[in-house]
Order: sequence, then C-alpha cells, then structure tokens
Amino acid sequence: MNLSHDFGVWVGALLTLFVFSFLYKDNPFYKFAEHLFVGVSAGYYMVLNFWTVIVTNLWDPLANIVTKHQSPFEAQLGDYRIWLLIPGIFGVLMFTRLFGRIGWLSRWALAVIIGVYAGLKTTGFAQGDLVAQVQASLQPLVTGHWGSSVNNILFMVGIVTSLLFFFYSREHKGMLAASSRLGIWFLMISFGAGYGYTVMSRISLLIGRFQFLLHDWLGMR
Repeated sequence: MNLSHDFGVWVGALLTLFVFSFLYKDNPFYKFAEHLFVGVSAGYYMVLNFWTVIVTNLWDPLANIVTKHQSPFEAQLGDYRIWLLIPGIFGVLMFTRLFGRIGWLSRWALAVIIGVYAGLKTTGFAQGDLVAQVQASLQPLVTGHWGSSVNNILFMVGIVTSLLFFFYSREHKGMLAASSRLGIWFLMISFGAGYGYTVMSRISLLIGRFQFLLHDWLGMR
C-alpha cells in the first residue's frame, strides 16, 4: 500500500465511501455527499449555461450591435439580431416567479418555451426516431445467407407479434391470442436484455470506483 498524497484524490475517496455507506443504512455521511453532489452539479451547470448559452447567444450579439462588430455568423443574421431581445425578455420573466405579486408573468415565458419545445421535438422525434425505426424494421427476409435470413425473419415475427399484443380492438382469441402470447415472449426477452445491459453498465461504474479506491487512493497495484 502506498497512500496517495493528492488532496483531490482523498476528497474523491472519502466522498465515494460516504456514498457507499448507504449500503448499511441512511446516515448523515451519505446525506452530506448527496447534497454536495446535487449542489455542485446545479452550480456547475448554471455557470456553464450562463457562459455558453446566455453570453454566447444573447449578450455578445447584442453587444456587437453597439460596437458595430460582426462575426461571420452575425453578418448572415444582419439586423435580425435585435430580435434576440424577445427571448431575453422572456428569460427575465422566468425570474418573476421569485416575486409573488408578479409571478404570473412567468407563465408567458413558460407557455412559449413549452409550445416551441413541443413543436420542435415532435417533428424531431418523428424524423429521428419513428421514421428511422420504421426504415430499420423493413429488412429483407431472403438475403442469400441463411444466418441473416433467419435473423431477419425472427426480427419481423417479433415486431408483428409484439404489435399484435397491443391490439385491443378485438378480443384476443384464436390466432390473435396465440400471436399476442408469442409477442409477450419477445417483449419479456427485450425487457430482460435491456435490464441486463443497465445492470452491466452500473457494475462497470462500480468497478471504476473500486479501481479508483484501490489504485489511486490506496496505491495497491
């Protein structure tokens, strides 16, 4: 053993042990590490978003109007930079929730944010997820190679039977009942695979923490 002399390593090791202490029971050490993690994360992302979003996308373009300086991107925008005042005003209105009497003004900003976000994400998810998944599901059943052909046939059977399980317009009888039961098997296998992948990723994180404690902190090789 060769204990580390790095102060940062000691802080990380102690906080890791504080988190692991929850395996015994809830205790003040775990609560301290939990609150510290949440507070530091919130502060970090506030500062990050301030400098990368507000300053870059709002303050600098508006300040360049006064100094008459234009970047290549702003030269394309032209006089439209003045319209950036509108999202800036909506951003200020968000802080009116901190004041009881005028807190209702934040609803205007929230309504615009939710509406625009929903509109953009609806088309984005439809093109990026729905259409892409439909295209990826259209696999040729005969590929000239028996392995890939069997794989594509099983894939297509799984998709069809899984969708039939959610077909509630008719009572599940006969072939529909048999197909839906087969779809349940495909669904359970996919859920199990997803759960196993999640557990595996969490175990890899745990291994990384143990390696940090044993190698970086305790110096065991």
